[in-house]
Amino acid sequence: MILEALEEILSVLWRNKLRTLLTALSVAWGMFMLALLMGAGRGLENGVGWEFRDDATNSIWLFSGKTSMPFKGRGPGRSIHFDNDDYDALGRSVPELEHRSARFYLWGEFFVSYAGKHAAFDIRGAHPGHRYLEKTEMLRGRFLNDADVRARRKVAVIGKRVRESLFGDKNPIGEYIQIRKLSYQVVGEFEDVGGEAELRKIYVPISTAQLVYNQPRTLHQLMFTILTTDVERSKAIAEIAHRLLANHHDVSMGDRRAIRVQNNLEQFMKMTQIFDWIRVFVWIVGIGTLLAGIVGVSNIMLISVAERTKEIGIRKALGATPLSIVGMVVIESALVTAAAGYSGLFAGIFAVDALAEKAGDAPFFRQPSVDLGVALIAAAILVIAGGLAGLFPALRAARVDPIVALRQGE
Repeated sequence: MILEALEEILSVLWRNKLRTLLTALSVAWGMFMLALLMGAGRGLENGVGWEFRDDATNSIWLFSGKTSMPFKGRGPGRSIHFDNDDYDALGRSVPELEHRSARFYLWGEFFVSYAGKHAAFDIRGAHPGHRYLEKTEMLRGRFLNDADVRARRKVAVIGKRVRESLFGDKNPIGEYIQIRKLSYQVVGEFEDVGGEAELRKIYVPISTAQLVYNQPRTLHQLMFTILTTDVERSKAIAEIAHRLLANHHDVSMGDRRAIRVQNNLEQFMKMTQIFDWIRVFVWIVGIGTLLAGIVGVSNIMLISVAERTKEIGIRKALGATPLSIVGMVVIESALVTAAAGYSGLFAGIFAVDALAEKAGDAPFFRQPSVDLGVALIAAAILVIAGGLAGLFPALRAARVDPIVALRQGE
């Protein structure tokens, strides 16, 4: 019985091939665009998330520069240099501070030597808290500790690529490397999700870097993590830190070139909100396109019912119930919608996969994908909507008077 009904519906659709095809294409296109937009949105979201992967999200970074406006009788163009007092003041005065560190840059790459091997790497002076700000994962040994900083020890923590270049497969812990003709003992090897450049870095105690390179109190950068995920609270904490440094260096709070504050939590939440709106936009556009297809299905079914008035009249004269007439039209509508919707869905998934392969690891657009569960639910809702789209034409067909229908067919 079911097979006969299905065969009959397919024969009706086949008799109107062009009309059925055009209707199906409109629905398939809507589903295809929804899948494509979902995949592109996910790719952008993954790309932005990747850009934030290297630094702690709940961190605040402070950069020094040059003054751009006069303040307290001092003209613009004055260079601002952070120092150890700034680092200590942050620890004393900033509320909800979790981990903190400063950086001392040895500008440019330095040749590092071990057992006759030489390679150029980036050297940084840092505090123990730096590993939490950079999400550094230790593979061997340990990171820098407070005793290293207090004693100005010549110890080094090397990235994975540094170990591969100088030591090969050998365990580097306890070995000595030469940096500017000074020996540093390797105490740890780290992994970092920040990419190749991060793995080619060497960290030494910040006090050692200051002493060896004759800048005993200079710091190039300050950063810390906070014990909150509330954006407004993070803004207040960032302002406290900014005001502390501005007062110490006689800088206007409005002079963003002198002291720049980067609140990663604020930036991350802004990007999250943007992607919330992008997801809403994707669904609005996708659903709007699908609705256009559904309206097309409804219109086509109305035309189909009008053309088959005599056929429906004969069916009713032979004993067909209104419910069977309604069921026939609704199933026909749902069948067209289902076939077109799922075809468009899988075509969209295929297109997103092709886009992912072509995009590779492009910045700000990584691994676009379609949530198959969400897409299948959307397709199921589409099928239900397609059935409902055929309901009005079906009810109209059910109200056909057999006698009037037969007369119209004469």
